[in-house]
Amino acid sequence: MASPHDIVREDWLALTQEDILAPGQPVFDCHHHLWDRPEGRYRSEELMDDMGAGHDVRASAYVQCRTGYRDDGPEALRPVGEVETVLDWTSGQERFPVGIVAMADLQLGDGVRPVLDALIEAGAGRVKGIRNTTAWHADPVVRSNPNPPPEGLLRTDTFRDGARAVAAHGLTLDVWAYQTQLDEVRALAEAVPELTVIVDHCGGPLGVGPHDRFGPDNFNAWRDALAPVAALPNTRIKIGGFGLGVFGWRYADGALPPHSETLAGDWRPWVETCLALFGPDRAMFESNFPVDKGQVGYRTLWNAFKRLAAPLGRDEQDALFWRSAARTYGIDEQIFAHDYGRISS
Repeated sequence: MASPHDIVREDWLALTQEDILAPGQPVFDCHHHLWDRPEGRYRSEELMDDMGAGHDVRASAYVQCRTGYRDDGPEALRPVGEVETVLDWTSGQERFPVGIVAMADLQLGDGVRPVLDALIEAGAGRVKGIRNTTAWHADPVVRSNPNPPPEGLLRTDTFRDGARAVAAHGLTLDVWAYQTQLDEVRALAEAVPELTVIVDHCGGPLGVGPHDRFGPDNFNAWRDALAPVAALPNTRIKIGGFGLGVFGWRYADGALPPHSETLAGDWRPWVETCLALFGPDRAMFESNFPVDKGQVGYRTLWNAFKRLAAPLGRDEQDALFWRSAARTYGIDEQIFAHDYGRISS
């Protein structure tokens, strides 16, 4: 099945160049992927080129995307190959990534424990969390994964048992779900209060298929579904993912890549709502690269986030750009407190 993401065009992205805003702001890019696929390559070299674009990116977190699974052995253990592959591709880089969100099939229920043990061992201290493929919608137009999951995984007793095993191993759970699934996310977080549940990509506000990106009813439905999730103390949110096709923005269709002023203006209602519901101490900015790179460049993306955070105080800005993510994933905060020097592109 073809990728639902926009193809990265480096020559197109180069048409818009911006000066770095707030260059002294430390950044923890808490959500990116790595892959080598027919539609494009994004491995350590490409990651470091982007992170060396001028922002003071101090560390990153890799999030599962079915890269480098083992070709043989028990099916449940094949995702351990993703951790092994990522560490091989990033050999010599201690902070890129400093943390890994791996895949373990939570439909195994309590039987997922040996898989979690194997992932933790393979990660040598870097596996911090787990994520499954869970974003589902009845309309086939609403698709952000080339291999969408079956409907209803988040609601099953076995998934909740698996989530309890994740918590028992001291790991977090990232959840990528659309706005239409947020009540399932709430129910999961409520059922497993000892688990930190990280809601990816603003809680999946939709702008395609039956969902009108500019419709107030659609916006209100997203906000009203996200609010009960935010009310639970064990939830966090990642702010980003606006380059996902299901969000409905079509920057990739423009003759020129978007400027950060345009992005900040477009995204402000969703970002301000996430901050109002979760607060900066439970929210974190993410790049979602290379998925979002089909629509926006790395320098421009973080400039947009800096514009959106500009009205906040320094402590609140630090929370959004690195502290919330570092505390959520258990990353050494000294990485961001001292000058490690910039990445050279």
